[in-house]
Amino acid sequence: MSPPIASDPALDVLVTPVVRADRHGRVTACNQAFARWLGVSQKRLPDQPLVALEAEGDRLRQALHAMDDAAEGPRRVRRVALAFLGGEPRFADVWLTREAGGGLLLEAHPVDEFPGEDPARALPLALSAALKGLAHELRNPLAGLKGAAQLLGRRTADAEARELVALIESEVQRLAQLVDQLMSPAPPQPHRPLNIHGVLEQVVRLAEQEAGWAVRLVRDYDPSLPPLCGDPDRLTQAVWNLVRNAIQAGAANIVLRTRVEFGVRIAEDVHPLALRMEIGDDGRGVPEALAEQIFLPLVSGRADGSGLGLAMAQQVVREHRGSLGYRSRPGHTVFTLLLPLAEDAGGMPDGAEGEASP
Repeated sequence: MSPPIASDPALDVLVTPVVRADRHGRVTACNQAFARWLGVSQKRLPDQPLVALEAEGDRLRQALHAMDDAAEGPRRVRRVALAFLGGEPRFADVWLTREAGGGLLLEAHPVDEFPGEDPARALPLALSAALKGLAHELRNPLAGLKGAAQLLGRRTADAEARELVALIESEVQRLAQLVDQLMSPAPPQPHRPLNIHGVLEQVVRLAEQEAGWAVRLVRDYDPSLPPLCGDPDRLTQAVWNLVRNAIQAGAANIVLRTRVEFGVRIAEDVHPLALRMEIGDDGRGVPEALAEQIFLPLVSGRADGSGLGLAMAQQVVREHRGSLGYRSRPGHTVFTLLLPLAEDAGGMPDGAEGEASP
């Protein structure tokens, strides 16, 4: 790859995404290629801090901090995730050049120009292949378990035993439905208005059953949230995957936070209203070696992990036209879901009042 192109006032003649910033790191101009690639209007970028465009990690910030005020040769930062105001991250190898006068020139070489390097592009194909194999392996054993449970249910009259058999049948059915949902590229049922806090409360109950008193669950809900149009079962599974990951990462405290955001860009669309849901924890954090791959299927930081939880969570969020991102360091990890809300959603459904933190 060649080094960045020298400073040129006519940035729009370049097909490579380029952005220029002043000596304080604030954007002064970008070319059409950069705006198109990032999915934002050229008029919205000026005066934005360059570091605010970094969607994950802080390698760009560290590189900028390491550059002195004197003009110097280009500095390369590999695989930087860039996004504008919570939009879908775009991955690129970035070249930074300190220009005469102290300004900065950032040139982005999108990694999706090179097949197989962009996790966002690799996800659908890899996930599909992984889940086809998973479904093939699970469907027959699940059918056998269901048949055995039904046979046991007919052979026992003991009330407690029948209750346990019913639990087995219920869980087998849930797992079978989960396999079908994972294999389906479309949502399994039509979206409908729902109370997102009801979804979170279901996740809280699951977490309390799994972790008991070992984890403190803190609710920080916005009671003014309008209804979200979605699939409650799919959303419950996605959020539960995030919370369960936090539990397995040794978290002692997990915070479930909801807020309303205004004028949010998600992928190529700007939404007047959006839900920002944050799942924060104080566990071990995302291993640095997996930071760029955690949403890929079969990638896990645990020896006994399946590596499907985050991949599925991202799939569910995309089904709801949203985005899923994260920031992490040891002792502080936050996964953020942005989901569009309807402007005319009106008031909350019955029972939607937010609960105070315990």
